[in-house]
Amino acid sequence: MSTKIAFVSLGCDKNTVDSEIMIELLAEKGYEIIKEDDQAEVIIVNTCGFIQDAKEESIQTLIEMGEYKQTGALQVLIAAGCLAERYADEIFQEMPEVDAVVGTGSYEQIVDVVEALLAGKRQVKCLLDASQRDLGYRKRILTTPGYYGYVKIAEGCDNHCTYCVIPRLRGVFRSRKPEDILREVQDMAAEGVRELMIVAQDITKYGKDWDGKSHLPELLRKIAQVEGIHWIRLLYCYPEDITEELIETIAEEPKILHYVDMPIQHCADGVLKRMGRHHTKAQLLQVIKRLRERIPDIALRTTLIAGFPGETEEDFRELCEFVQEVRFDRLGVFAYSQEEDTPAARMPDQIPEEEKERRKDLLMELQQKISSERSQEMVGCQMEVMIEGQIPGEEDEDSLVYSARTYRDAPEIDGFLFLTSSASYMSGDFTQAEVVGAYEYDLMGVDVDVEHRE
Repeated sequence: MSTKIAFVSLGCDKNTVDSEIMIELLAEKGYEIIKEDDQAEVIIVNTCGFIQDAKEESIQTLIEMGEYKQTGALQVLIAAGCLAERYADEIFQEMPEVDAVVGTGSYEQIVDVVEALLAGKRQVKCLLDASQRDLGYRKRILTTPGYYGYVKIAEGCDNHCTYCVIPRLRGVFRSRKPEDILREVQDMAAEGVRELMIVAQDITKYGKDWDGKSHLPELLRKIAQVEGIHWIRLLYCYPEDITEELIETIAEEPKILHYVDMPIQHCADGVLKRMGRHHTKAQLLQVIKRLRERIPDIALRTTLIAGFPGETEEDFRELCEFVQEVRFDRLGVFAYSQEEDTPAARMPDQIPEEEKERRKDLLMELQQKISSERSQEMVGCQMEVMIEGQIPGEEDEDSLVYSARTYRDAPEIDGFLFLTSSASYMSGDFTQAEVVGAYEYDLMGVDVDVEHRE
């Protein structure tokens, strides 16, 4: 019998892609990949080490998985990913249940690590330079539902924001070759992927490490030619590199959704400068204005940091006014996390935790009202939706209720449209819906295609 291996992938969708590569490498060698943690002989936790909450989740998960050495079949526990890269020695010192650490540059060595551990070795440390990692074509076994998936077009980061450790953990920014990306997308389409999420730490810098110019529009046009891909969603577009060419590409290419995830973190120029960001408030307003002028139905998502060192009450009021003025469709807020070995952690005027949380909560209250109003504005609109699944117990004699997503809803982070239909759909199917009601973050709709067919 082959060894049974289970995976737990934490953190961002870029981690998901890395886990899928490791799963494929292990499956190729004959290992059995299972979902039941308590039956696994090997468990690999792909950790996140970005902010304190993520680190705590990773540590707790490792502790919980380690308990299967007493209660389950577990023989080997591996910590992979960002937390392992950042705290390898500390993990071995504080968590004896962990048998190996595999850093962000070492995923391709996962088979060797597993084989060494099964042969009896312990405290195996595999930490290769992440900047030297091979970014060529890799087969993956998708862990997302079969109808959507992520493709990572670059690795690492050169932005060096003062609050962030990603460049240390992931290396310098390196764009993948377009031919490798396209081959991967073709594989995914052949497997039934209909919605493709384009990810990297900053997708708008794709190709700038080659010649100083963003090649994202060119890449997107090539991806859009892949048969079978129906929706293309853009995640993590930094505002300073949202060019006119990119805006035109989004506007003109039917497969590219009118949705942009643009993490801005703040709007006050003094705070942005201390953050090491490369845009100003005026530039933010200009790019948002241009997106909405050229693409009137664009859905804009962003993230903010509340309580950055030195953020004054005036800075915070300015941020609240900015949120009210711009009216983002989707918005998330993090309380600033003081990460060791970052310039921001050493800055004066650190803000107390309770005050950071207060500011975070106030921003989310503001956005809750805006989100509710934006949702109400959608009532009466017709739009294409992707079926996620049927909601059990909601059917009646004449109709079924499905959870679905519109172009405005990225999986796992945004809302749903709850669709009433007399038709029978599978997950990943598309239909046309009319919005008939709205909650704060979710919509209600009826199936227009069924009406047309009838």
